[in-house]
Amino acid sequence: MAKQKHKTVLLDELESGPWPSFVSGLKRLRDSDDKKYAPMMNDLLGQLEHSYETTRGFWKGGTVGVRGYGGGVIPRFSEVAEEYPESKEFHTLRVMPPAGMHYTTDFLRKICDVWEEHGSGLIAFHGQSGDIMFQGASTENVQHAFDGLNEIGLDMGGAGPALRTAMSCVGAARCEQSCYNEQKAHRTIINTFLEEMHRPALPYKFKFKFSGCPNDCVNAIHRADFAVIGTWRDDMKINQDEVKAYVKEAGRKYTIDNVITRCPTNALSLNDDDTLEVDNQSCVRCMHCLNVMPKALAPGDDKGITILIGGKRSLKIGDLMGSVIVPFMKLETDEDFERFTEFAERVIEFFAENALDHERVGETIDRIGLPNFLEAVGVDIDPNMINHPRTNSYVRTDDFNEAAKHWISRKKERAEGKDNIRDDFVAAAE
Repeated sequence: MAKQKHKTVLLDELESGPWPSFVSGLKRLRDSDDKKYAPMMNDLLGQLEHSYETTRGFWKGGTVGVRGYGGGVIPRFSEVAEEYPESKEFHTLRVMPPAGMHYTTDFLRKICDVWEEHGSGLIAFHGQSGDIMFQGASTENVQHAFDGLNEIGLDMGGAGPALRTAMSCVGAARCEQSCYNEQKAHRTIINTFLEEMHRPALPYKFKFKFSGCPNDCVNAIHRADFAVIGTWRDDMKINQDEVKAYVKEAGRKYTIDNVITRCPTNALSLNDDDTLEVDNQSCVRCMHCLNVMPKALAPGDDKGITILIGGKRSLKIGDLMGSVIVPFMKLETDEDFERFTEFAERVIEFFAENALDHERVGETIDRIGLPNFLEAVGVDIDPNMINHPRTNSYVRTDDFNEAAKHWISRKKERAEGKDNIRDDFVAAAE
C-alpha cells in the first residue's frame, strides 16, 4: 500500500504566484510511477513543509565521498529521519559540466538515465560554482551514481575548502562580442589545478569564472575569486552604413535618447549625416552601445583579457567586487596561455600560504593591503587598479604614479618592521 502523501499547505503557497516553482518539480517526481524515488520525494516534501512550519532546517553534514576523491559530494543527513525515513539521506553530487555549458540532447538523456537509476531524479543546472547538481542520493548509491556519470565522460566538481568548478560563458560559439577563447582558458585552468579541486587543501573556496566580454554573462566580477573578462585595447570598430540604417529605422531622437546619451562617459556623438563618432580614450567598455547596435559596432581587433581578483558574496567583510589586477593580457598563443597559467599558479599559491582559515582571497587582500598582494604575485602597481571610483573626478595619472613611487620607497622600512605601510600608501594616494 502506497504511503499517504504529506500535506504541503505552506509549500502550496509557493505555487500560487506567476512564476515557476521548484515545489511543482518536486511534486511531479513524487507523483510519478517510479516506486524508487517517488517515496523519497514525498518524504522530502514532508520534511520541507515541517521546516517551513518550525522555521528550522533539519539537515546535518557528515562524511560521504567516492573512491579517490576528497571532495565533490555534499553530505545531507536528516535530523528528523524517524518521521521522514525515505529522505533520511539526501546527498548531492557536484559534477563538472562541459566548458561553456555545451550539451547535446543525447548527452542530456544519458545524464538523466544515470540519475534516475541511482538517485532521486532531481537535477539542477547549474549551481553557483557552475556544477551540475545531482540532488538526492543515498550513501549506498553515491559511488554507483558517480561511476555511471564517469563512464559517460563527467568528472566530480569541487566542494569544501578547495578550488571550485569553474564557469565560462557560451562565448565565440554563439556570441559576436567574444574577445578570447573562453573554453580553452577554462579547460586549461581546470586541467592545471585538478588536484586542488578533487583533494581540498586550501584555506577556503576559490573560484575561476570566464566571461568573453565585459557583459560578463557568468557574473564573474562579483562571484569569482579570479575573474577573466574579455576586452580590447584598440578602437571600437564602426560600420557607418549600419549606423545609418539603425538611425533610419529607430529614428534620430530614439538613437540619441537611448544610445548616445546613455554612454556613461559621453564618448559617443551622432553627426548631422547620421554617422557615429567614438572617443575611444573615454570608452570604459560598458557594452551598452555594442549591445543595442551589434551590426554597427563591434569590439576592436587587439583583443585580450582583464583579470580581476577578489569577488565574492557576504562572509567576513561583506560583498566584494573583483579588483583589477591585470588590466590587459593577450590570450592567443601557447606562450600567452602559459603566462596566464603561471600567474594563476602564483595567485593560488599566495592564497594557500597566506589566507586565514575560512577566508576568501578578496578578504586576504583587504586584510594585508593591495600593494602587498601585488608584490607577492609579481605585478606592478597600475592606475587601473582601483577599489572604487574617486569622489573627485579631477585626478591626474601622475598622482597615482607618485603614490606608487612612495610605496616602493617604503619597502625597506617595511622590511625593518614598520607595520602601517598600507595606511601611508592610502594617505599618499589621496
